[in-house]
Amino acid sequence: MTGTPISINNPESLLNLSDDEFQAILLEGVSRTFALTIPQLPPQLYPAVANAYLLCRIVDTIEDEVSLSAEQKEYFCSSFITVVKSGENAQTFATELAPLLSDQTLPAEHTLVHLTARVIEITQSFEQPQIDALAECVEVMAKGMPVFQALDLHAGVKTMGDMDNYCYYVAGCVGEMLAKLFCHYSPEIAQHREELLKLSVSFGQGLQMTNILKDIWDDAKRGVCWLPQDIFTETGFDLATLTPETDDEKFREGLEHLISIAEQHLANALRYTQLLPTHEVGIRNFCLWALGMAVLTLKKIKQNLNFNDSSQVKITRRSVKATILVTKVTVRSNSLLSMVFNHFSKELKAPNWQYQSPLSKT
Repeated sequence: MTGTPISINNPESLLNLSDDEFQAILLEGVSRTFALTIPQLPPQLYPAVANAYLLCRIVDTIEDEVSLSAEQKEYFCSSFITVVKSGENAQTFATELAPLLSDQTLPAEHTLVHLTARVIEITQSFEQPQIDALAECVEVMAKGMPVFQALDLHAGVKTMGDMDNYCYYVAGCVGEMLAKLFCHYSPEIAQHREELLKLSVSFGQGLQMTNILKDIWDDAKRGVCWLPQDIFTETGFDLATLTPETDDEKFREGLEHLISIAEQHLANALRYTQLLPTHEVGIRNFCLWALGMAVLTLKKIKQNLNFNDSSQVKITRRSVKATILVTKVTVRSNSLLSMVFNHFSKELKAPNWQYQSPLSKT
């Protein structure tokens, strides 16, 4: 392999890299956002969090694969849970799944599935509490997501409670896993374990709701809608009639309500971050960059409620750089962070409309 160019599109070229280099290249291929934020973490946390994201991305790949039947998705999700827990049969899993992936799946995700065995080898190198946290997250996600994938989603989910549950399976459980990893890393952080675990679910939902709102029209083109009908029933709009050509004030009113709910979750994300020790700058940056970009995305949606393509509400690279710059100045000060958050999020609140969302799952 000497002299072979290293490329995400050439799985074999990655095998001789160190674990950190291997995971960094895979992250860059499957998520530029996480490839930016995860390296902010302390060296003791980076490997496990990077690995966790790759494991979750494998579950996402299974769920998003258009060529797989519902039965096949359930089979591969179940198999992957066992692989992560036991560390065994990873290559068999990859050998079965890889040939079934279609051209609609990103090349980097093809590579990730192909290299599942190496990813699992890294998983099994962690301390047992870390492995347990990762395995529990994968199990919740892999069991929960197929429930929603099996539904007819052209008219959205029925209730806000259903949206809460979906966001938990997709992102809330990831938040819980991260909180567990942070507590394992630091006894000081672990002093707030119970509150962090509750807030982490809300943190995850805030980020996921932002993604759902940003991607409404991309999803609609695929005949999928993740919005809750009961919110729009209150405004008099039927999600079954939603198309990329929709131009309806009642629909925009429903969007405003959802933006307000997402803002409440992001306020909980701020509380979560403020519970972390001020000297843990890397972990705080990891949280704040994601939080800041979500707030700016919601602001663009709120200012462009008649948007009909995700590109119209995607934040610019300049905004990302500004988020990073502001964070560097405020990261150690809870009072400054509150001030900045309140300034940028104030227009996201819907007047005379409140929603109480669960912060944890039983």
